[in-house]
Amino acid sequence: MSKKSRKKSSKTSSGSPTAKTKTAKTRASTQARSAKTQRTPASKSTGTIAKAGSHKAASKQLKSSKSASPPAAAKPGLAEGQKAPAFRLPRDGGDVVTLADYAGRKLVLFFYPRADTPGCTREAIDFTRLADAFAAAGTAVLGISADPLKAQEKFRDKHKLGVPLISDERHEMLEAYGAWGQKSMYGKSFLGILRTTILVGADGKVARVWRNVRVDGHADEVLEAARSL
Repeated sequence: MSKKSRKKSSKTSSGSPTAKTKTAKTRASTQARSAKTQRTPASKSTGTIAKAGSHKAASKQLKSSKSASPPAAAKPGLAEGQKAPAFRLPRDGGDVVTLADYAGRKLVLFFYPRADTPGCTREAIDFTRLADAFAAAGTAVLGISADPLKAQEKFRDKHKLGVPLISDERHEMLEAYGAWGQKSMYGKSFLGILRTTILVGADGKVARVWRNVRVDGHADEVLEAARSL
């Protein structure tokens, strides 16, 4: 083939419409694949971040919902004139005490939060000091808390207490007499023993109720109420 013929053939081949079309398609395909490759990691990364953010939001919402739950409500307390609820519980010394044991007699029930704490100790000592005066008024006195018997007996012996101490570890009597309810300390709410005193008349009905008791002078006030029945 002559030089002139080869130049003409080369020019015809490279400059044909078919060759130009193929070259353009190839270039477009390459650009599309390159763009897709660049987009894919960004898309996956965005999806991962979205999922993580969603999980964190759900966790915060769950925590907030849990911490906002209020403590369980306590049973309403007794009102004056109602019949005193029956009870049967162990007392210091190993005996069992029931409401029926005091039928026909006046009865003072003082509920205290915890044995051998300052306020509870002063209250128990005051009722012990007035034990003879209560007996003269035909009135028995019982102290009640959720402490186990060993703690009650240690409390009795340490302070030479002269009133029976009842152990209500299951809170049955405490709830029945409205001495179990919501309390707060250091900004936190919880259920516990509310310092309460109940005076039961000889007819078995609630004669007086003292709630949120202040210890100083309280035993003397209860004695006067018992004498007036």
